[in-house]
Amino acid sequence: MPESIEAYFAADHAQGPNALLPLFTPHAVVSDEHMRHDGIAAITAWWTAAKEKYRHSTEPLEGSQTDGAHIVRAKVTGQFPGSPIVLTYRFRLDGEKITALEIG
Repeated sequence: MPESIEAYFAADHAQGPNALLPLFTPHAVVSDEHMRHDGIAAITAWWTAAKEKYRHSTEPLEGSQTDGAHIVRAKVTGQFPGSPIVLTYRFRLDGEKITALEIG
């Protein structure tokens, strides 16, 4: 798994959304819960709101590569119905930085 993706999941247990800043390109996009978050400011706001709402933690289970994307299946445990669940994270990178992330 690329270092930036490992660091994304480690940010779950780190010092908060500031840990995300060096991981994403300035114009990165995150798609989660049928919403799109464009740019690092929107991404950190999304991450902070999700942490406050769900109080969740994420544990990567397995990773693969398909069509230029890095796919990670991860167990997500938190304060939401059906917890824990397994979600799929689809990362696209530009060099070592995340340019797109789709969670579903």
